[in-house]
Amino acid sequence: MQTTASTAPIWYSTEQVREAVSPDDARRLIENALAGGFDPASDPDRTSKPAGSGELLLMPATIGDWSGIKVVSVAPENPEHGLPRIQATYLLMDSKTLSTQALLEGAMLTELRTPAMSAVAADHLAPAGPCTLMVFGTGPQAWGHIEAMSRIRPISQVLVSARNEQRIEDLVQQTKQFGLQARAAAPAEVAQAQIVVCATSAREPLFDGTLVQPGACVVAMGSHEPGARELDADLMGRSVVIVEDPATALREAGDVIQAIADGTLGRDGFSTVSQLVRGEVARSTQRPNVFKGTGMAWQDLVVAVGVHEHFASRA
Repeated sequence: MQTTASTAPIWYSTEQVREAVSPDDARRLIENALAGGFDPASDPDRTSKPAGSGELLLMPATIGDWSGIKVVSVAPENPEHGLPRIQATYLLMDSKTLSTQALLEGAMLTELRTPAMSAVAADHLAPAGPCTLMVFGTGPQAWGHIEAMSRIRPISQVLVSARNEQRIEDLVQQTKQFGLQARAAAPAEVAQAQIVVCATSAREPLFDGTLVQPGACVVAMGSHEPGARELDADLMGRSVVIVEDPATALREAGDVIQAIADGTLGRDGFSTVSQLVRGEVARSTQRPNVFKGTGMAWQDLVVAVGVHEHFASRA
């Protein structure tokens, strides 16, 4: 661990965060933390408090020599003012003194770590070989997941489904410029996909879960609220279900919580991504494979340390 005696923390901008840690780097950092024995269950609970026109979320974490906290603001009306709905700043500290060593632009951390976490799970859950990727949503996380999934599997085509036709077209064009075949798609075309990513703010299921083929991998990461879900109870009930941490899933993952309430999924009917990485559970070829992610503070910390150590090694 390298720390600095300076009283002024180093600032890492959006551009510097992305320069230091690629999507593939972020995936490896997260997988290495899990493979190295870190238990996501040790992560403190995310807290949320009303503030101004929205809410503030606090996400603390400690892993070994490093501690940190992400402060997230959610202001639903911001897009009307040309501002992001979600903004964030990350404080990185050394665990020994809890002195702030760096400040990082937090939204880019989220854009990196969320697809990276999904890609860790999907790399173990998706079929080998070329895959059709279907993405629900058109925001930064939709694009981030396209990029991340293209690093773990050859993507034969990308199907995009959302409500706004112009935003669909924009994402299709961005994907084509990245070198992948892409087009708009209807929700029912989920039946063609070997990898499905749900990156929306939907509160109700996005598609008929019976259409998902056995052996396919479905990633749902668009919500962390008990009252919101992107996947229906049928799909959750007939799938291998992987979560980051059981207690967090039972507290925040509406897809899990509502499937349990509907009677299709048991309270112990899922495994963890740590077990998946360690080879203690495996994908099924006879059932769909679902990863339900809520996003956890340790993921931000792992990537933030990666950014800081990248620049420290060049100093």
